[in-house]
Amino acid sequence: MSHSSKTTRILAIHAHPDDIEILCAGTLIRLKEAGCEIYLRTMTAGDCGSAEFSAEHIARKRLQEAQASADLLGVSYDFLGFKDLQIVHDNAGRRRVTEELREIKPDIVITAPPVDYMSDHEMTSRLVRDACFNAPIPNYETEATRPATPMEKIPHLYFVDPVGGVDYYDNPITPEFVVDITPQFELKQQMLACHESQRDWLRKQHGMDEYLDASRRWSESRGARVGAQFGEGFQQYKGHPYPQDNLLLEILENGSLVV
Repeated sequence: MSHSSKTTRILAIHAHPDDIEILCAGTLIRLKEAGCEIYLRTMTAGDCGSAEFSAEHIARKRLQEAQASADLLGVSYDFLGFKDLQIVHDNAGRRRVTEELREIKPDIVITAPPVDYMSDHEMTSRLVRDACFNAPIPNYETEATRPATPMEKIPHLYFVDPVGGVDYYDNPITPEFVVDITPQFELKQQMLACHESQRDWLRKQHGMDEYLDASRRWSESRGARVGAQFGEGFQQYKGHPYPQDNLLLEILENGSLVV
């Protein structure tokens, strides 16, 4: 059930198609089961995610895969029009992401961590953090053709794990809390399996022989921290003047386990 009579809106926004599925799809499934409205967004269409196909071809394919994944969960998906390896922390990017937040008006935003292995992830994190702050400011203009109205307040902001759970120097980054996704894990894997085009690319570029097996191992490692079979880790951003209460855990009604 929802934490209140108002339907809670959750925006999960990461850099590329498949990032959300790998890092937080299980939690999103739980939140949908709790009655929340879920919105999936990626910054790019994944146009550099192939050594075989052209940017245009792989982008079309990956958008189809991302939509198929969202359809399995029965939620909204879109991408914000950025290009792979070209996400930068600038005013144009801030305006674009802020406008997306104003259109959706989420209560909770889940995004990439501030420290991760590649710039697209880190720039996404910074742009989304700024957009959460900017979205309620009436005099902040996004320059959209038909701009949405400002949000009423700053949403709760959460970061997913960095890929591999480490910083630049291979030091572990410990999650603030871990959500038990054991009952939701198989649907998470089905969503991830929609991204079939990435199988060969992840093997070539990332050294992942089988991305579904890699997802299973990672979810097992996070779940093991709290005695669950499968889990997903998060950090809540609590900088001034962002919300301090953990709304995500409140909604899950203690169904998640805290590190």
